[in-house]
Amino acid sequence: MHLVYPAVLAVLLFCTGLYGVLARRNAILVLMSVELMLNAVNLNLVAFDVWLSRTAEDKLHSGQALTLFTIAIAAAEIGIGLAIVLAVHRARGTSDIDKLRDTAEGHETDGPDSDPAGSDGTEPPAAEKAEATA
Repeated sequence: MHLVYPAVLAVLLFCTGLYGVLARRNAILVLMSVELMLNAVNLNLVAFDVWLSRTAEDKLHSGQALTLFTIAIAAAEIGIGLAIVLAVHRARGTSDIDKLRDTAEGHETDGPDSDPAGSDGTEPPAAEKAEATA
């Protein structure tokens, strides 16, 4: 088999994962897209290892060893990443990346209730004014 076939498949997998990381807003889908990108790298490592071992008569198989290392790192990343996503979802009630970014930067978008002057232009009570300035 030629080297072109697994290389093209790896490029398609990597581009699909990259699109998923850039376009998706759900944290779990972003983690799945990162896994696609890591699998594309693993496919390239194994394909080039086989290709180089045929041409150089080398029996070291370092590409396959790096692939096993990458699989171990990916398993740890998924375990820790899912634990973080579940903890954030329990604390904030969402796993939407844009909403989490807004709350982390201090831009609360709760709607018209968050306006300290009130939506009708009247002055809020003193207790609400003290909370808004605190």
